[in-house]
Amino acid sequence: MVTCENVLMISCNFQKIFKKNLVCLHEDLPFSFFAEKIKDLFPEGSLDSSTIMVLVNAIYFKGQWHQKFKEENTVEEEFWLNKDRSKSVQMMKEMNTFNFTSLEDMQVKILEIPYKGAELSMMLLLPNEVDGLQKLEDKLTAEKLLEWTSSQNMRKSQVHLHLPRFKVEERCDLKAILVALGVVDAFSSQDADLSGITGKHRLVVSEAVHKSFVEVNEEGTEAAAATGISTGITSAPRYEHFHCDHPFLFFIRHNKTNSILFLGRVSSP
Repeated sequence: MVTCENVLMISCNFQKIFKKNLVCLHEDLPFSFFAEKIKDLFPEGSLDSSTIMVLVNAIYFKGQWHQKFKEENTVEEEFWLNKDRSKSVQMMKEMNTFNFTSLEDMQVKILEIPYKGAELSMMLLLPNEVDGLQKLEDKLTAEKLLEWTSSQNMRKSQVHLHLPRFKVEERCDLKAILVALGVVDAFSSQDADLSGITGKHRLVVSEAVHKSFVEVNEEGTEAAAATGISTGITSAPRYEHFHCDHPFLFFIRHNKTNSILFLGRVSSP
């Protein structure tokens, strides 16, 4: 999103190019409105009357589970930050059928939780040991992740899942990165020439920020029938235990393309 002070008029030609080539929108807003909506993106005082334009890439993901966790099953439990320290968290619980695998050579368990519509899934990678996350990250590659989470390696299993509520936020100052890559003039009031946007030469980019949010809680859409719970199970079920009570990794995957949309580490939910 490109956001400009509303005293500036974005040229019609630029709007057409923007929408056609970038599949994006621009917004004409007073900065009081803008600052309120995404106030946590910028430190206090960084947006003022001299601010003319900012570039914002804000992604918010709040997944709706295919089968939601029952809130009455959520209880306070300990999450181990390391072998010596723990904290109390709200731990969601569910017994259900999930795609699951355990890789003994890597000392990691992997679980897939589908979102509504089955187009997206959250993949959880849980080290067997409380302090095993760093070792897992050191060995993890894109190729290995695809291999580990392939349909050949995952199997439908009855799983007793414990998953803490968590919210992950990440803010990245793109201005410093862009300047390091050589995009300097756009941020300089002396050298910037962005006249193609408004027709005026005084336009300069004040800030460029990326922020992503991932929130995980009980919300979702329940499956239509309970028969789905036992799919693929032909004998008395043996429950696997997948207790995320210590640091783990998560990936949000687009299942058709195997594209990773989000990835993150949960060390202290």
